[in-house]
Amino acid sequence: IRRLDESVVNRIAAGEVIQRPVLAVKELVENSLDAGSTSISVVVKDGGLKLIQVSDNGHGIRSEDLPILCERHTTSKLSAYEDLQSIKSMGFRGEALASMTYVGHVTVTTITEGQLHGYRVSYRDGVMEHEPKPCAAVRGTQIMVENLFYNMIARRKTLQNANDDYAKIVDLISRFAIHNSSVSFSCRKHGVNRADVHTVATLSKLDAIKTIYGISVARDLMEITVSDDNPSRSIFEMNGFISNANYTAKKTTMVLFINDRLVECTSLKRAVEVVYSSTLPKASRPFIYMSIKLPSEHVDVNIHPTKREVSLLNQESLIETIQNAVESKLMTCNTTRTFQTQTVSCAPASNFTARKDTEISPSVSGTKSQKVPVNQMVRTDSRDPFGRLHAYWQDCPASQHEKKSDLASVRIAVRQRRNPRESADLTSIHELLNEIDQNIHPGLLEIVKNCTYIGLADEAFALLQHNTHLYLVNVVNVSKELMYQQVIRRFAHFNAIQLSEPAPLPELLILALKDEDLESGGDNDDELRKKIAEMNTELLKQKGEMLEEYFCININQEGNLMRLPVILEQHTPDMDHIPEFLLSLANDVDWENEKECFQAISAVLGNFYAMHPPVLPNPAGDGIEFYKKDLDQELLAEAETAWAQREWNIQHVLFPSMRLFLKPPKSMATDGTFVQVASLEKLYKIFERC
Repeated sequence: IRRLDESVVNRIAAGEVIQRPVLAVKELVENSLDAGSTSISVVVKDGGLKLIQVSDNGHGIRSEDLPILCERHTTSKLSAYEDLQSIKSMGFRGEALASMTYVGHVTVTTITEGQLHGYRVSYRDGVMEHEPKPCAAVRGTQIMVENLFYNMIARRKTLQNANDDYAKIVDLISRFAIHNSSVSFSCRKHGVNRADVHTVATLSKLDAIKTIYGISVARDLMEITVSDDNPSRSIFEMNGFISNANYTAKKTTMVLFINDRLVECTSLKRAVEVVYSSTLPKASRPFIYMSIKLPSEHVDVNIHPTKREVSLLNQESLIETIQNAVESKLMTCNTTRTFQTQTVSCAPASNFTARKDTEISPSVSGTKSQKVPVNQMVRTDSRDPFGRLHAYWQDCPASQHEKKSDLASVRIAVRQRRNPRESADLTSIHELLNEIDQNIHPGLLEIVKNCTYIGLADEAFALLQHNTHLYLVNVVNVSKELMYQQVIRRFAHFNAIQLSEPAPLPELLILALKDEDLESGGDNDDELRKKIAEMNTELLKQKGEMLEEYFCININQEGNLMRLPVILEQHTPDMDHIPEFLLSLANDVDWENEKECFQAISAVLGNFYAMHPPVLPNPAGDGIEFYKKDLDQELLAEAETAWAQREWNIQHVLFPSMRLFLKPPKSMATDGTFVQVASLEKLYKIFERC
């Protein structure tokens, strides 16, 4: 082991701190802001490789500090490690300028208030190349970095795209200009008179956004503020602007400052994106500017070489609070939402033929938009996550389930779409997946993907709207098929539901056999049932390893059911149906043929997880007579909870997941799963005759 030469150590460290030109600009601009500047100018040549020049009108650098200005770990920002707990400035390590001198040629020109002249000095490898020379200077400091990475050939070759690096620098200055609206910024290429970023000092951050990103962005922004002062959760204040329902962009723009420090927070960005993805049409990417203020002792700024990230106390709670505030703000912005006019094809829908709406751009001066006939006008948006029927039930108290966010299932679904898991590499599974894809009914797929949920019609059917047509959908059939397809897709990649108590298979199988005998009027032979239950238990125990590995169904050696798979996030099967599920698993599966075995197990799971009506009669309908006989309030409350839970699951879990994942088979067009009950065009004809 040899001790490295100090110059080698410094050059290695410099390559980590100054990874590309934009980071050098960031360090210099932060130094200018720390110096109390009200005007900052940036000039760049060849994307920053040839020249970076940052000029400000701050308080300048004292002439006696110039000899150690570019030495490593020399700083005016702190003197003891404890100062980090209350640091207010953006810089604190004293590494940035030193790092630049090890990978470039640095020249500093500065003057402090009250001096008759300024000083200019050049640096290389952390030390002055000559004594400071008196020179004419304007108030503040100008730092030039030339020939960046001249001694790092590999790094320089990877940064040959000057336009790409300059775009990053422009984006950086734009972000600083939004937050520091009381400071004027300019950024331009060397030799070009016109600046690509130019702002004047203003007290309004919205004006700064309008200047930089344009009025088309600024007019679609909403102000948002949220705070929390509960020490057990988090203490913070956040204010900023977020885009509303009219804003559309292909890429998320997030400008985040924490304690006036420009940082990135991937988890916060994803949390906000999930809200937008499930709320706005076409999963539009948002524009977000947030300024978060926390107590200094709650922020650890010393966790990243380039200070790009910080660590926060109670970060999860803070993100959840902000996410809920954004969600609430978006849900109340529908009054300002505008939709493009659209024309709807007049092709008949009785055969579920797929159709696509043709979007017509809003009318501009000199042109007229095509008018849609009233009998073909679609007055709903299929991306609205809420049921239309519930809007008319304002006098009914909201249940606990409706108070929960309906976005939870969609968040998981979006994550699954962006990070798909590969299924086990088994030929039989690939064949089953191909069968699903080849059996899709295109007309039903169009309906499923672009429908609007209306509400429940009765215990079995829900109402949904697609374009100008109203459909009844069999909830049990749809959920059964969705669960089956999800089992095939997530084969061998399930999360687990841990049962609170082990479920003994023999007892459950005997219960299922008793119910079966009651329905069929069979013999009441307890010994026979016990023997069948024991045989089925042994069979399932023998197949336990395969069930655990591929389907996450865990059965221990004592014959107890321990775990079940998560097939759809936020959905738990009705545990009252476990006996029938286990009996079907034992009797209805061909364990010899691999493909048929996997298909049968998936079908059994699909039936078990399907959203069947609860066992107890519905107290909201004719079932109330059942409860009037015994006047059992506890039983009545249990039934009301079960039916409310099912309705919530159908609206907030099943239908959002159905839009994302269901590939309806052709049989659903003829077996009564989808039934068209009304057509706007035909209703208009009836009313016209009346």
